[in-house]
Amino acid sequence: MSNTITRSILLLILANLVASFSDVSLKILNGEVPTFQYVFIRQFIGTLILLPFWLRLPKEQRQQGRCKVAFTRAQLILLGSACAMITITYIPLATANAIFYVGPILMLPLSVFLLGEKPAMKQIIATIIGFIGVLVVLRPEQFHWAGIAGLGCALSMGLGNILIRRLPSNQPLVSTLFWTNVMTLPLALILAIPGWSAISWTHLGWIVIINLLVLAWHALVVMAYKKVEANRIALAEYSGLVFVTWFGIMWFDEIPDMLTAIGILLIVVPMMPVKWSKLFRIKQKAEPVAAENS
Repeated sequence: MSNTITRSILLLILANLVASFSDVSLKILNGEVPTFQYVFIRQFIGTLILLPFWLRLPKEQRQQGRCKVAFTRAQLILLGSACAMITITYIPLATANAIFYVGPILMLPLSVFLLGEKPAMKQIIATIIGFIGVLVVLRPEQFHWAGIAGLGCALSMGLGNILIRRLPSNQPLVSTLFWTNVMTLPLALILAIPGWSAISWTHLGWIVIINLLVLAWHALVVMAYKKVEANRIALAEYSGLVFVTWFGIMWFDEIPDMLTAIGILLIVVPMMPVKWSKLFRIKQKAEPVAAENS
C-alpha cells in the first residue's frame, strides 16, 4: 500500500472520529435546545466562519453556488440536520448512525428515478439486504418515532448527494458551502421562531463546537479524497460506526443487543467496497495450502 493511500485512509479515519465527536456533542445537548433553533444557530455560525474565506474569492467566483440545485440541497440539509438531532437525542448512537448509513442505500433507487441510471444486480441485492437490516434495527418491539426521523435524515442525505452531481465541477468548495449555509437560514428562522427560547452559554458553546467539528470533518474528507480514487479508501468510511458504538458504550451506557448488531451488519457490510467473493476464493485457496504445510 502506497504512502498516499495510507495517508488518505488515516485522514478519513480521523474525519470519522471528528464526526463521531460531533454526534456525541449533539447527544450531550439532549434536546434542550429546540430543534430548528439549534439548526438556525448552527448554520448562522457556520456562515460567519465561512464569510472571510468567501470574501477572499475572486468576485465572479463568489456568485457561484446561487442556483436552484444549491437552494434545493440547502433545504434538504436543513431537514436532514433537524432529523439528525432528533434521532441522536432519542435513540442510541450506534442505532442512529446505522440508520444514517441507509443514505447510500437510498441513493440507488433515487438515482434510477431521478437520473435514469441502471444499477448492477449486485447493487440491487446489496440494497435489498440493507433494507432488511433497517427492519431488524427498527423492529416493532423496540420502535421509536425518532427512527423515522433517522430515515428522514438518510433520505435527505441521499437526495443531497444525488444533487451534488448536478453542481458545476469547477465551483469553489468555499462558495458552495457558504451559499448552502446562507440558503438554509430563512426557512430555519421561520421554523425556529414559534418555539424560540432562551438558551445558556453552555448550550451555545456546544453548538459552536459541533460547527467546528463539522467543518473539520468536511476539510479532512476533501483532503482524503483529493489524490486517491474513492473506491480505494472508502472502506475507512465505516470506521465512524465503530467510533460511535464505542462512545455510546463508554459515555452513555448504550450497549447494542444482538439483533441490533445483526441489523447494523446487514446495513453496512453489503455497502462496503470489498469484493467478498474474491476474498472467499482466496480463503478457499489458502485452506488447502495450510493443510499441506501442517
